Amino acid sequence: MDACFTPEQDQIRRTLRDLLAGRCGPAERRAALDTPAGHDPALWTVLADGLGLPGLALPGTYGGVGCTPTDLALAAEETGRALAPSPLLATAVLTAPLLLALGTDAQRAALLPRIASGALTAALAVPGAALAGVLGLTGGSGGGGDWAGGGRAGGVQARKEGEGWRLYGEVEQVLDGHSAGLLVVAAHSGGFARSRVLLFLVPADGAPGLRRVRQTALDATRPQGRLQLRDVGAELLGADAHADVPAALTAAGDGVAAFLACEAVGAADRALERTVEYVKQREQFGRAVGSFQALQHRLADAYVQVQAARSAAYYAAWATGREGVRAGGLALAQALEALRLVGGEGIQLHGGIGFTWEHEAHLYFKRAAGDELLFGPVHRLRARAADAAGLFTADAEGVTV
Repeated sequence: MDACFTPEQDQIRRTLRDLLAGRCGPAERRAALDTPAGHDPALWTVLADGLGLPGLALPGTYGGVGCTPTDLALAAEETGRALAPSPLLATAVLTAPLLLALGTDAQRAALLPRIASGALTAALAVPGAALAGVLGLTGGSGGGGDWAGGGRAGGVQARKEGEGWRLYGEVEQVLDGHSAGLLVVAAHSGGFARSRVLLFLVPADGAPGLRRVRQTALDATRPQGRLQLRDVGAELLGADAHADVPAALTAAGDGVAAFLACEAVGAADRALERTVEYVKQREQFGRAVGSFQALQHRLADAYVQVQAARSAAYYAAWATGREGVRAGGLALAQALEALRLVGGEGIQLHGGIGFTWEHEAHLYFKRAAGDELLFGPVHRLRARAADAAGLFTADAEGVTV
């Protein structure tokens, strides 16, 4: 394994950092969060047209750059540093791999080039509370699909009608669900006795019967929407109704976790930098508070945590897509723990200003807490990794050894 970045990876990271430093500062970020979409469309256009970010891991056949998921995950470190609100996670990380894996040739040709160019954003409509399990990060995705409503009342139901399908139901906590141009909706079909989960394509703009509302989220940089589908027309993703959707979602989970881990490492690194800068300037008892040994120990511990998380995240990015290696969940647990620690220290060491809405420190802590709610929690990510590795087994009497 060569641990060095390629020249192309270094160039992408440098360019992205310079771009976000100028286009996603505190004022720009706050203005973007206050828009109905929750992100700056102009910045998204630059990220897509100028850097090709949404198509970075898509094949050249569909208008992508043709890089690996590793390159996209490494780029996420820079978007995490800036806490850049954008449809990148929902579009390129959660949705595009499913279109690539399950879509027909016609569906791929129609949708993926538009995603790669940034002209089309997409969202995966799965209940937010179940997202980590669906992706196989905190447990099996579940062939029965209880997370999508269990075939009973609740969730989203699909009914075959002629050559098409009709959807009805409700989904909450859908990342960018209120603004995405395309919805990939997980729904039950076949009634309760023979129910199975399928994915459906819903063009979101002007779809009759579709109602979308932006929800208030703990982490405002991850905007979420509630979807209500009332007899909405949809197209089945894939050639037939026999696709193994839970397996496809689980296969995409490791790439999602590696992306989020790198993103969290970038956020933790920047939060630590800002805190160190501040304690060098803030004075107490006639000297900079950063000169006190107790604070130096706390910051040193935080630095070690960030570096350990970075190593795990880089390994997970390298391992994405490699046969028999699933390191994303464990790396994500390490990164979220580091971000929560650094975010908490940042709020405390910034004193009376750190917890206020006017300061950025609280945004980093909320990013860690919000990602844990959607993709964790940390202890379940680690438990899943331990189960997958067979670290704990039970003997004949059921005693864990």
